[in-house]
Amino acid sequence: MDKPINNRAWFLVLPVFIIVAFNAILPLMTVVNYSVQDTFGNNEFFWNGIGWFTELLDPSTDLGGRFFDSLGRNFMFSGIILAIQVPLGILVSLAMPKKGWGVAACLVIMALPLLVPWNVVGTIWQIFARGDIGLLGYIVNAMGLNYNYTQDVLSAWITIIVMDVWHWTSLIALLCYAGLKSIPDAYYQAARIDGASRWAVFRTIELPKLRRVLLIGVLLRFMDSFMIYTEPFVVTGGGPGNSTTGLSIDLVKLALGQFDLGRAAAMSIVYNLIILTTCWIFYTVMVNVDAERKS
Repeated sequence: MDKPINNRAWFLVLPVFIIVAFNAILPLMTVVNYSVQDTFGNNEFFWNGIGWFTELLDPSTDLGGRFFDSLGRNFMFSGIILAIQVPLGILVSLAMPKKGWGVAACLVIMALPLLVPWNVVGTIWQIFARGDIGLLGYIVNAMGLNYNYTQDVLSAWITIIVMDVWHWTSLIALLCYAGLKSIPDAYYQAARIDGASRWAVFRTIELPKLRRVLLIGVLLRFMDSFMIYTEPFVVTGGGPGNSTTGLSIDLVKLALGQFDLGRAAAMSIVYNLIILTTCWIFYTVMVNVDAERKS
């Protein structure tokens, strides 16, 4: 006889779902409303249909060119971040101790950057990288390198990349460390009996066990890096010029700086759809690859 299923527990979390849905749907509908209208001030709106979306997706227009330039910078930043943080996080997790007092010490040290608020991270690196009073800027310039993140594009990109690596590599490392700790000792004992090398152990035992953990970590880091706003805004303000202006900064400039709500709302919707679509494609590919290797 089948055991009856008790669904009464759902009533405990139903209020949370209702609150989250309300807080998500209401702003979304407001943005959708703005995206199909235009305004000349005085809280008067006029129907514009898909006009803003047509302009946004046309690279030959000012809005479209601005959008695709910012989108390209977003993808480049996320690609660089993932290419650095994922291998570095794996290496750090492999180097962390598995037993003894060093475990707690390493976990605390690795968690510290994650506890620093985003605006504080930007302020720290804004001062740290300055050539006149910042330790990093002073040392780099003393080595004979021309480093100025407020005037040089390459210096600005290096600064925000190093800043993000310092801030978020710990997340990948801690996730991978948790995955490594879940591997039974029997796997390592069998590898030692077979005389497997360290690389063989990592490739055949540790890396397959880390795939699901890495999938979560990569998805989290892609979404966060693709939507990054506070840190580069505090450090570079999107400059020099527009060299570090991503879609998040561009949206704020368009909506609040120029008070162009229609164009900003259309850009926000397309921006959100790109993030959701990219994450869905990446997740589907990774799950299919994992399923094929298991079969």
